Amino acid sequence: MEGLTLVAKGAEADLLLDPDWNGVRALLKRRGEKRYRHPELDREIRRVRTIQEASMIHRAKGAGVPTPVVYQVDLDGATIVMEYVDGEKVRDIVEGLTEEERRVIFRAIGLMAGRLHGAGIIHGDLTTSNIIRAGGLPVFIDFGLGEMSTETEKRGVDLNLMRRMLTSTHFRHTEELFAAFKEGYREGLGEEAEEALERMEEISMRGRYVERE
Repeated sequence: MEGLTLVAKGAEADLLLDPDWNGVRALLKRRGEKRYRHPELDREIRRVRTIQEASMIHRAKGAGVPTPVVYQVDLDGATIVMEYVDGEKVRDIVEGLTEEERRVIFRAIGLMAGRLHGAGIIHGDLTTSNIIRAGGLPVFIDFGLGEMSTETEKRGVDLNLMRRMLTSTHFRHTEELFAAFKEGYREGLGEEAEEALERMEEISMRGRYVERE
């Protein structure tokens, strides 16, 4: 832990910045022990989730989606050492962008989301808090809640989360941002995009029905 700085503390893992990991700035994602679980079960859960997340990051990059480079995976320590992406969270810059800049970045985000789904990756937490603009490109981070699936339902849940986040966080620009996102998503996923978008609408309607109840 010496020389490491705590960047964020989550329910499942801590993010630590190492300013000089083998000569580069690196981010360590470390899944801590859960004392309410049996020790052997806890080790196995943390080990499996670490493998899954590192695998999804690698697979996403292979599908043409910018993600941090994974430098090392420590299964015993349930830790992924990865590239520190120097940029700004999209969540924090939307209001300061021009209309054209917003359109470009959200079309690119939609394109990458379509590529993810096409590669069988469900992000699980598809929000602007988990996308960093670096070098003009959207870099997708935090696949901790992700899974491998090509199910239309799960794609729809991913998309619904993005739209709900836009509605609550970027409400002044929701329509224009999601229109640009959908345009990119259709290009990234192709023919299967419409089915996923239709399922997103169904999921949204289910949520409204439950809220009215």
